[in-house]
Amino acid sequence: MGAKILLVDDDPDISSLLQGQLEQAGYLVKLCDAGDEVLGALHSYKPDLLITDVMLPGIDGYSLISHMGDDEELRTLPIIVMSALTTSRSMFETLPQVKAFFSKPFSAEDFLEAVKAALAK
Repeated sequence: MGAKILLVDDDPDISSLLQGQLEQAGYLVKLCDAGDEVLGALHSYKPDLLITDVMLPGIDGYSLISHMGDDEELRTLPIIVMSALTTSRSMFETLPQVKAFFSKPFSAEDFLEAVKAALAK
């Protein structure tokens, strides 16, 4: 059984594309499309990795990660951040949970390598 990934993006085309790539690579993927649903989904699904967009309805990616840092169960969960806003990269590079940042669009091969590296214990 593959690692469990929670994928958060409000663009259904991107979510579907990434879900297909991740599942083809052997991962179990749950989708979430709104930031205000993520914390509940993290607690119920208990993923091994969170992949999140920055701009989400309900809560932005930075606030989400800040809330996770305050939660004993979630503070060590590895995170990969995606964004069309390349200028937001510097905000996330200093957060210890963030293992990679991808500016959209990005290479599927590089993305899957980052997922593999983030899940490596």
